[in-house]
Amino acid sequence: MNKAILIGNLTKDVELRNTSSGKTVGSVTIATNEQTTDQAGNKNKVATFHNLVIWNKAAEIIAQYCKKGSKLYIEGKIINRSYDAPDGTKRYVSEVLVKEFEFLDGTKSAGNAAPRQEEPQEPEEEEIRVDNIPF
Repeated sequence: MNKAILIGNLTKDVELRNTSSGKTVGSVTIATNEQTTDQAGNKNKVATFHNLVIWNKAAEIIAQYCKKGSKLYIEGKIINRSYDAPDGTKRYVSEVLVKEFEFLDGTKSAGNAAPRQEEPQEPEEEEIRVDNIPF
């Protein structure tokens, strides 16, 4: 099974672009924090940065409602790809392909929490509508 679950903060605003076939794709980095304790008993925060790839309506919704620093819950799968850098070397990148997300900013009451959004497998069959977001 290939599943990534992350809770973290966006390090910048989502960058949107369109493919030649007209699909929307967004990219952004999310930082997750982990607290560790060293041998001396000192507590340290360690940040890990994860590249996210978001497709179609999910990309548009996250770009519309989230900015740098926004806290998100992300579920997706890890994808690896390679490309040739301008200097001719082969580079490797790991990314999380976002399948589900939930906004974690805003009021703390459960009644006002944004529902988990799922990226539809076939955009023609089911579409996430901005009207369905409760804020």
